[in-house]
Amino acid sequence: MENNRRPDDMKRIETPELAEAFISEQIEAIRNQVGDKKVLLALSGGVDSSVVAALLIKAVGQNLVCVHVNHGLLRKGEPEQVIEVFRNQMNANLIYVDAVDRFLDKLEGVTDPEQKRHIIGEEFIDVFAEEARKLSGVSFLAQGTIWPDILESEAGIKAHHNAGGLPEDIASRFELVEPVKLLFKDEVRVVGKALGLPDNMVYRQPFPGPGLGVRCPGAITRDRLEAVRESDAILREEFAKNGLEGKVWQYFTVVPDFKSTGVKNGKRTFDWPCIIRAINTTDVMEVTVEHLSPELIDHLVQRITTEVPGINRVLIDYTPKPPATVEYE
Repeated sequence: MENNRRPDDMKRIETPELAEAFISEQIEAIRNQVGDKKVLLALSGGVDSSVVAALLIKAVGQNLVCVHVNHGLLRKGEPEQVIEVFRNQMNANLIYVDAVDRFLDKLEGVTDPEQKRHIIGEEFIDVFAEEARKLSGVSFLAQGTIWPDILESEAGIKAHHNAGGLPEDIASRFELVEPVKLLFKDEVRVVGKALGLPDNMVYRQPFPGPGLGVRCPGAITRDRLEAVRESDAILREEFAKNGLEGKVWQYFTVVPDFKSTGVKNGKRTFDWPCIIRAINTTDVMEVTVEHLSPELIDHLVQRITTEVPGINRVLIDYTPKPPATVEYE
């Protein structure tokens, strides 16, 4: 794998048949590596970790231990979907950790974006490490590393090994299992479909590591965070109804930390605005905006201002990158 190249004989996985062949190869490789030992996986519900989980369930069954940490910054319905798909449908050995209060208490009053990201990342590692220490007989750590992660790691852009952030007493216990590390994201999605994962998980749009924490600029409060979550759910629902799901690269709402006057039910309000952002890109270096129809905008304004407590106006962000970035923090 020198010079940023995958093995010369590796075909791109673009069809269900190639995905099935890849799955069979990886199941055999995982069984040869792991044997009868247990494997630990941090299961976020994102595309990469979900595909790795589904692969490992086929390979080692109950010897895979999945840990799903709900830090309170996920989108509406995501923790429930992880439980439904993996515990109820796939019979996974899943540990669910409700750490909402723990995270939000640590974030209270914190306004600096980088400090918020640091707290979220550190706390996640702490929670995961605590769960790992409770387990015995676990010799392997599975990760959703994909090929672009390795390329960026080699280029010095970022570290791709999640294990690198774990305390030494935890990281030293594990051998890594990375079954999709030679795949690009589109190939991971093809494999996910072949494994039977639902479309809204396989084609899940990009979501930042700190979750909704970066879409709640300023100090995160529970009520404003809930306004982000509910408005985001309405936006995703309406995009799906209007045939935009899967056609627009990323779309989300932001609720900034300032208020303006408005009127609801004949009474004066002093509430937040909700900002809608919908964008397309091929490399994230440059981003174009998706121009929504006037009818869809009108409907989104009506629904969000009526159904989401604390919102009294809706704004549309039509700024490309550059000069803007994708996220607000």
